Amino acid sequence: MPTRKPKQRAITAPPARPARGRVREDARFTAVAPAGDMPEGYGSLLSEIKSRLTQARLRTVLAANAAMVVAYWDVGCSILARQQAEGWGAKVIDRLSADLRRAFPDMSGLSPRNLKYMRAFAAAWPDGAIVQEALAQIGWYQNIALLDKLKTPQERLWYAQKAAQHGWSHAILTLQIESQAHQRSGKAQNNFPLTLPPADSDLAAQIFKDPYLFDFIGTGDPRREREVEQALVDHIQRFLLELGAGFAFVGKQVHLEVGGQDFYLDLLFYHLRLRRYVVVELKNREFQPGDAGQMNLYLSAADDLLRHADDQPSIGLLLCKGRNKLVVEYALRGIEKPIGVAEWATQLVENLPAEFESSLPTVAQIEAELASHVKSGAKPRSKK
Repeated sequence: MPTRKPKQRAITAPPARPARGRVREDARFTAVAPAGDMPEGYGSLLSEIKSRLTQARLRTVLAANAAMVVAYWDVGCSILARQQAEGWGAKVIDRLSADLRRAFPDMSGLSPRNLKYMRAFAAAWPDGAIVQEALAQIGWYQNIALLDKLKTPQERLWYAQKAAQHGWSHAILTLQIESQAHQRSGKAQNNFPLTLPPADSDLAAQIFKDPYLFDFIGTGDPRREREVEQALVDHIQRFLLELGAGFAFVGKQVHLEVGGQDFYLDLLFYHLRLRRYVVVELKNREFQPGDAGQMNLYLSAADDLLRHADDQPSIGLLLCKGRNKLVVEYALRGIEKPIGVAEWATQLVENLPAEFESSLPTVAQIEAELASHVKSGAKPRSKK
């Protein structure tokens, strides 16, 4: 019986590879032209488009945030109105939270705690116009911080406006509230109305505060001004935050030579809005009249040796451990350079109400009583 030959499978040749150096018609590779080959105006076009896209994205985020804050206020108003009219309690909010989260499973911010904040937000701000104009310009958690940490609408509105103006995060806003920034802003003693144009005078007066709080360097008492200066530089980010928006650090112990003599500026900054150098001098003691003359010399030298033709004249800030306001007023009178004088402290100390101050003994009285008991050998009296 004849044997069958196995069937041979047809062998198909692979598609021919294109010859080296040849490009297949169905293959494309787009090479980016080198930057150097671009026309002269390309760089400005790229910067313009990037700026527009960045601004558009920012507007979108801000618009979404504002819409959310207004919506939360509206929800809070509805809850508040029903509770006031019908006496609803906390159980209703718990149930409302559960139903809303079931209806909007992908939406956050519908917890009972947050609904209660919405109600408190509506109660604190009955005027919707203020909510839209000021409070909707900051985030929801910034608004919660205002509710938790401040008591009056005036204080809340001040911090809300500053947070929107300077872009404070929740953490920075909380830090500013805890350091009582609203009570210290614009309080430095100065001669700005007599030495600066009106617009710059108002801005500079608001920029400088009193006292400056350097709690980040510790509550100990540095013995030398250089120790304070070094501590401020070591914590430059916190120092810049305390100074306020617009300050750029230039250097410490900046050398100036005047008439063959060497002078050193403690700290030198540049303020971006004022377009001026700001010379900061630290004194670990009370203000003395000669400090104003020293600062006047430093500002004159800085204007001659550092200031660019486009810069405005420099401005000075004297930071002292204490000051007599009348002495400062007399010392600054007649000086043509703009100088501000403020105190600095490592912690804020609240003043006692006047009715208690007179009834409490002073440190001198306590020391005198202790000394008298030591001499007589008697033990100090203690209250039972």
